[in-house]
Amino acid sequence: MSDEEHHFESKADAGASKTYPQQAGTIRKNGYIVIKGRPCKVVEVSTSKTGKHGHAKCHFVAIDIFTAKKLEDIVPSSHNCDVPHVNRTDYQLIDISEDGFVSLLTDSGDTKDDLRLPTDENLLKQIKDGFADGKDLVVSVMSAMGEEQICALKDIGPK
Repeated sequence: MSDEEHHFESKADAGASKTYPQQAGTIRKNGYIVIKGRPCKVVEVSTSKTGKHGHAKCHFVAIDIFTAKKLEDIVPSSHNCDVPHVNRTDYQLIDISEDGFVSLLTDSGDTKDDLRLPTDENLLKQIKDGFADGKDLVVSVMSAMGEEQICALKDIGPK
């Protein structure tokens, strides 16, 4: 064996996949699916009967969970589709900076400062108004496929 030390430079993450395969025929309404590389929530599924070429097809209508765009896809029901790992985490809001980023408190007591305010006007107004009134706010952060976004707000009372 050699006495040299080998150094490997890796730019990969821990190896956890951002998606997992699931048969198209088993994906239901309110589930998640990846369409055109975007994580989406399924709002409508219709299945066509087996044709003369042998495949029943599933027609998915889904909404991107981050941009709210409507996407559609048709997949043979026996084929696998990518399904994103979607996590929802609650954080307490500490501060809103002038450049549109929020400072959040994690369960471990650390701060998370890499999230922008949401683009949804209604939610944005609720967060800014609640923060200006000095309320204790808890935001829900949806994360999937390496993206994160604030998707909901809870008021846990005055400070």
